[in-house]
Amino acid sequence: MAQRSILQQYILNSRILDSEALRLFKLLHRTRQEVFKNDTRALEAARQKINEEFKNNQSETSEEKINELLKIASDVEVILRTSVIQAVHTDSDKILLLPRKDLLQDNIPYFDKPTKKHES
Repeated sequence: MAQRSILQQYILNSRILDSEALRLFKLLHRTRQEVFKNDTRALEAARQKINEEFKNNQSETSEEKINELLKIASDVEVILRTSVIQAVHTDSDKILLLPRKDLLQDNIPYFDKPTKKHES
């Protein structure tokens, strides 16, 4: 009976990992489409790389290794979403940056002089 519950737990963990891998696979593709919008070369290169990495690791059975790969995929998605910005050459010496809304942040003013702390 104990063996059966271990097997059931293994199957459950396997299904959870599979669903998480599929979720990240889809999320990476959605992020790719947003980040590289209107750039067919970058869209295709990113599509091929995502598909290649998931296909190369499709037969992985080690739960530890799968969790490590899922963490890497999640990190890559965050980096793509928060760090990549598109640019277009408008002239031989000019580039137009096209930031997405989620990249824009409130401007925090810089102070040359530090503020004094009040002593209690």
